[in-house]
Amino acid sequence: MPLTINDTSRRREAAPRMAGLLLFLAALMLGTAAPALAVPPSSLVIEDTAGVLDRNTLVPAVESIDFHEPTTVAVYTYNGRAEDNLNEEVLRFARSEHPEWISADGQKWADGLFIFALDPVGRHVGTYMGEDRKVSLEQRSDIQDATKELFRDAQWTDGTIAGIRRAAQLINQPWYQSAAFLITAWVTGGIAALGAGAWLIVRTVTRSASRKEIERGDRSYASVSMDLDVTELNAGTIPESSRYGSQVLEKHRTFLNRYTAATDLSNRVHALSQRSLGRRGNLKITREYADAATELDALDDVIADTNAFLNRAATWPAAWDRQLAPFRSDLSGLEQLLTKHHGQGDSATAAALRSFRDHSLRDIEGWTAELAEERITPETALDRLNEARSRLAGLLENHAATVIAGFAKNEREAKLMREQMEAAQDGLGRSQRRTYEPSILGTVYPSYHFFNVAAFSSGLNTGLNSVNSARGGGGSTTTGYGSSGGSFSGSGSSSSF
Repeated sequence: MPLTINDTSRRREAAPRMAGLLLFLAALMLGTAAPALAVPPSSLVIEDTAGVLDRNTLVPAVESIDFHEPTTVAVYTYNGRAEDNLNEEVLRFARSEHPEWISADGQKWADGLFIFALDPVGRHVGTYMGEDRKVSLEQRSDIQDATKELFRDAQWTDGTIAGIRRAAQLINQPWYQSAAFLITAWVTGGIAALGAGAWLIVRTVTRSASRKEIERGDRSYASVSMDLDVTELNAGTIPESSRYGSQVLEKHRTFLNRYTAATDLSNRVHALSQRSLGRRGNLKITREYADAATELDALDDVIADTNAFLNRAATWPAAWDRQLAPFRSDLSGLEQLLTKHHGQGDSATAAALRSFRDHSLRDIEGWTAELAEERITPETALDRLNEARSRLAGLLENHAATVIAGFAKNEREAKLMREQMEAAQDGLGRSQRRTYEPSILGTVYPSYHFFNVAAFSSGLNTGLNSVNSARGGGGSTTTGYGSSGGSFSGSGSSSSF
């Protein structure tokens, strides 16, 4: 027999009551459980042989972490290689330097002990513990995963603290604090209420996201509307004889049509009811509106800068600074790129990039002085900036080849890394969306014309992760202690990052 409207309504009303009853029962169970202890580490041993940890930050942070049982925390770092077995190295170090870390029979880690190990060069993190402190393999992976985003950014101290903090949460965790219990309790209640309430959460999140997109679009749309007459005046005095001016004017010819389209989108999104903002389809429309308005807002600024700079108006120095900003950003970001892991910072191509950076910083000062003294025209200055940025793109491409040759073990891996680099250069990386650079050169040329430092870094990270995943080393777990471990079977594992 089909449900009537009243039947459906009664079921929706009953679902939250059932969920509440189940959660109440869970609360009663919690009330009968013994309270968990919260104690700082009983002792802390730091063996930073890699020299990467800040003790002034690490020690007080770890001493403030509460464990469920008194636990000795040992931190060990060393500089190894990607092919090393961190488990084997930790055991070797313990046997030679800290035999008290090993049980009396030599087969396990000592009771009451937790060891956190890091190899910043070989890119491995490991966790080891006594039999009375051991957790499951999945939980060891959970501890290690808590560190990896920080470690990938070379934040060795913060990553170590994050790993120890997560270990403190999981080691000897009371049953009623376990993820399995909490998930069971909440999912059981959630299933009962799913038909009546789960969709409310999705709608609420979507509605909030839609409002934020509308706010983003409104800010830009208001700015464009307020400056509309000024934008038309600026466009009217841009010299068409200039190669750069004529290209910006080409973009302006579609400006009013795009403004009309943005107006239509604005009217559509503001006509949506609060309820309809919770629909996924309408979220897409609000994003389309926000993106259109934001790009228009950037373009009217470029039109103003083009007029001011090419005509040497009083505000030309500020307009020129905005043209230099993307190039300066690339130059300032080079050192961080070259010193990152696998950045091949000691290579000849890295030296060429550093030399180019130093010369370019001097060139920028020279161009600006020549502009001020009217010894070069604004168009000549833009030509030089275009040539310099194109030169940087070529040097980055050369360095990309160096990085790929240094990391890839075969042509298949090299091809995979090249594909990721090329995707980043084309602006088709993770987001699959090209971004608009609000500058004269960014308006005249497509976004992929300049291979910049941000695209290089994105392509490198994606390429390294892709190759590591293909190798099976992108976070894969190692549990054995190698040939020198003998019959040692202490609880522990390591993984790469």
